Amino acid sequence: MDWSHLWLYVSPPILGGIIGYFTNDIAIKMLFRPYRAIYIWGRRMPFTPGLIPRNQERLAKNISNTIMGSLLTPEELQKLAKRLLETERVQGAILWLLKMALEQIQGDKNQKSANIVAGILRDLLGESLPRLLKVLARQENFLEAQINQIFDQILLEFQLTDEQSTRLADWLLQAVLPPDVLRQALVDFLTDRTIQTIDDSFREKTSGTYWVVANLFGLRNTLTRLRTFCLDEKEATNKRLQELTQDLQMRDRLKKLLQDLSLQNLPVGTVRQLRKTTRESVRHYLQKSGSNLLQELTESADWENISVLLLNRLRNSPVVNSSLEVVSQELALILERYLERDLEVIVAQIIPILSIDQVIVERVKSTSPADLEAAIEGIVKNELQAIVTLGGILGFVVGLFQIGFLVLSRY
Repeated sequence: MDWSHLWLYVSPPILGGIIGYFTNDIAIKMLFRPYRAIYIWGRRMPFTPGLIPRNQERLAKNISNTIMGSLLTPEELQKLAKRLLETERVQGAILWLLKMALEQIQGDKNQKSANIVAGILRDLLGESLPRLLKVLARQENFLEAQINQIFDQILLEFQLTDEQSTRLADWLLQAVLPPDVLRQALVDFLTDRTIQTIDDSFREKTSGTYWVVANLFGLRNTLTRLRTFCLDEKEATNKRLQELTQDLQMRDRLKKLLQDLSLQNLPVGTVRQLRKTTRESVRHYLQKSGSNLLQELTESADWENISVLLLNRLRNSPVVNSSLEVVSQELALILERYLERDLEVIVAQIIPILSIDQVIVERVKSTSPADLEAAIEGIVKNELQAIVTLGGILGFVVGLFQIGFLVLSRY
């Protein structure tokens, strides 16, 4: 062997390895580069842009079809939804929302929540409830049990106490039946016609000694003088009536009468009729005037102040804070039962709304070739480098085969 021609035996493997290495590297680079088309004298150069940038739209559609056809199928989305909407997760999310809503109410500085609650209460009690009450009052048994219960437990057993009867008797004697009122009532009663009627009746219906007195003296003169005295001597009459009230112990008599005043002292039939009459009166009143009464009360009520007081109570109520977890659990169970029945339908309706395939296409199309190259290389960098290295190795092996053929051809 002529060692001066050693390069003929060494160069094929080396050149083959270099060519195989860089050829694969250039081929991989040409998948992405150049990023844009190159034009010379108005003609686009071949292999520009790279394979992937040139077919990026088709690549995006293929990726979308692959993902939606084999990865994000409706069945897989249902399984994913079931895992995401497990009862514990849903309960935690609802509890978080309820706490956030409560914190929002507590931190409301502009009283927006109070205004909203005030509007709801005003509409409910001023508009909706009166119409509902008017419709319900037409029923024969409307509030029958409630009114009967109130009548039996409150009105039937109601009886004034000693102090209450004393105060009411004093009020009657001082405000309702003072001496001046009694004097005026007596004057109004003793008209000429009334006096004549009393005198005639006394003369006709008396007998014995009283007949003699009635027919000889009569009552006309006496009653006329009494009326004249009441008109002329007002102060004296009032004083005499005051003394008469004290002498007759009218205060104690009224007190005893008021204490004995009770529905339990009435006959059973009367009580039953009174209870029925009370129920019918309440029903007819609500049917005719109940809506107007509620509307008038609604117009006069300060709903803003009421809503503020209500929200303040809710903010500081331990019952509300302790019941949030229970409410969230119940809502989660309700949602779980609903999803078990309609999850398939919901997912089928959500897929077109979300347009996941279109989102994938738009996302891939909007990604720049450089970013797309960096993303793909980040995923398969080692594999791409292995291809480049394999090209160098194959080139080197081909070079060795060439040396073998060269040696065999010389011998």
